Amino acid sequence: MYTFKALFTNYWLLSAMSGWLLAQLLKIFTGFFKLQSFSIRALLFGTGGMPSSHTAAVTGLCTACAVTHGFGSPLFAITALFCIVIMIDATGVRRETGMQSRALNQIIEELFSNNGNFDRQFKELIGHTPLQVFFGAVTGVGAALLLSLIPGLR
Repeated sequence: MYTFKALFTNYWLLSAMSGWLLAQLLKIFTGFFKLQSFSIRALLFGTGGMPSSHTAAVTGLCTACAVTHGFGSPLFAITALFCIVIMIDATGVRRETGMQSRALNQIIEELFSNNGNFDRQFKELIGHTPLQVFFGAVTGVGAALLLSLIPGLR
């Protein structure tokens, strides 16, 4: 029973998960205004979009470590480097992969438009713009700081 309670009172885990969940919920609204369509499945579990939920999760964890252990702690250093890797990956490699998928889908559509033998589409919305990553970081930091205000959680 203690393990179950510890799981739901773990400030660091809750900070990361809250940042992720808040970012995913915000994607419902930002995605609706951009796409003018509503799909809970695509917006809650899809990749890409505003804000970056991966960034929100890791910055939530990093902020929780800073709040509880300070900026000079090894845990903060580890999570800060983890954040940097995730954010660079989101705006670099993953974003580039999304753009390459878009180009491949256009090429495939042109090649197979007459005979219709190819129906596979590559996922295009994979990475993030720097602005989406920035707002993901704001979301994660905000979630962790709000959770730090709950008495007895840290």
